[in-house]
Amino acid sequence: MTDEFERRHGFPPGANEVRLADHADQAAARTLAQVSIAPADLITFYDSIGDATWADVGNGYFIDPAGDALLRFKEYGAVDVGADMKAAGLVIGSNGGGLSYVASSSGVIYRTQTASLDEPELDQVADDLRQFLELLERSLTRFVANGEPGCL
Repeated sequence: MTDEFERRHGFPPGANEVRLADHADQAAARTLAQVSIAPADLITFYDSIGDATWADVGNGYFIDPAGDALLRFKEYGAVDVGADMKAAGLVIGSNGGGLSYVASSSGVIYRTQTASLDEPELDQVADDLRQFLELLERSLTRFVANGEPGCL
C-alpha cells in the first residue's frame, strides 16, 4: 500500500499498522467489560488488538486503543445511540475526517454524521464488530487496488 506513496504524494507514508494489545490495553478492556458499556466482541478484540491505524487510506481509518475509549467514556460519558437514542454507545475510533465510530452496548456500529458528539446524528454502518472489520478490510483492499478509500 505504501510502496508508491511518497512518489505519488510527495511525503512519506504515515502509520499503517495493527498493533497487538499490551498489558495496559488488556487492563483497559477488562475495565470496559466491568462498566458494561462495550459489547463482548469488542472486549475480545481489545484483548488481542491494541489499536489499528491506516493513516494513508483516504482521510484515514482508526480504531482507538481500549485505554483511549475508556478515558473518553470516563470524561464525557456514553454516546446516545439507537432508534430512540436511549441506548449507550462507546466511541471506538474515527475515519480521520472528523467522523467517529460508536459501538453500542448491543454490538451495532454507528458512524456520526458530523464531528460533534453533542446530540449526534448517527448512521448504522455495521450490525456488529465483525461486519465492521470486514467493511474496513474491503475499504483497504479497494484503496490498494484503485486508490478509493471505500464507504466508511
